[in-house]
Amino acid sequence: MNEQDLGTKVHNDWCPGCGNFAILSAIKSVLNELKDEGLKLENVVLVSGIGQHAKIVDYLNLNSFYSLHGRVTPAASGIKLAKPGLQVIGFAGDGDAYGEGIEHLIFAAKRNIDITMLIHDNRVYALTTGQSTPTSPLGFKGRSTPAGTREAPLNPLKLMLASGATFIARSYSGKIAHLKKTIKEAILHKGFSLVDILQVCVTFNNLYDDYNRRVYELSGHDPYDYDRALKIMGEWDYNSEAPIALGTFYKRDALTQEGFYQALPELNEAERDQRIEALLKSYA
Repeated sequence: MNEQDLGTKVHNDWCPGCGNFAILSAIKSVLNELKDEGLKLENVVLVSGIGQHAKIVDYLNLNSFYSLHGRVTPAASGIKLAKPGLQVIGFAGDGDAYGEGIEHLIFAAKRNIDITMLIHDNRVYALTTGQSTPTSPLGFKGRSTPAGTREAPLNPLKLMLASGATFIARSYSGKIAHLKKTIKEAILHKGFSLVDILQVCVTFNNLYDDYNRRVYELSGHDPYDYDRALKIMGEWDYNSEAPIALGTFYKRDALTQEGFYQALPELNEAERDQRIEALLKSYA
């Protein structure tokens, strides 16, 4: 199967230069690679929310589900828990995921539900023409903040680390090879995966020049080192002029939520309590 086989006849109306094109290209390439390695594409389910990012499911000929704004994570979680054999991939925007949907991300990370969340982080509400989001720079002047924002942006990677996510990464729509590599690694990880993708909106928040000047790919970093991961995540808090690291910041091996229940056969109460205690120790 070639990449064109995953496309649809739906007209693509993203703006020329939009970072979403890179994400669309990357996910097509990655899924074709995984198909060649044994993944059945009929077992892949895509979930999207509300925003420019959400249109990606219209352009991919795969099983998909449109959720409400901020509800990509619970919809993806429900699908995975109901059918653990499915490969569930969520697409959400920074306003969608880090605003109204932030509590769902926190608890999916805490529970280590085996879903992959790809966040299209353009740091602006693009569909509604330019309002600030939780990751907009301090002082961002948009339609809802004409005098500039008066709040520091959220660092979602540090929040996900504190929430218990077992795979946390950042990539950039301007580095397609790195984006493909990172998305594939996230999908293959067994547990909750989040990739914050710096996805540029050329119309309302064009940050290509800024990112091209500042991004760098991590080298020699041990993603199993929690303290080091936290330090690197804090190098750039979205409103500084610091270099911006790309790569897998943190990962760990842990029992997934659905794996926890699958590991509990029909047992009597005493045996069940003993098994749960053993599972919890292995999960810690």
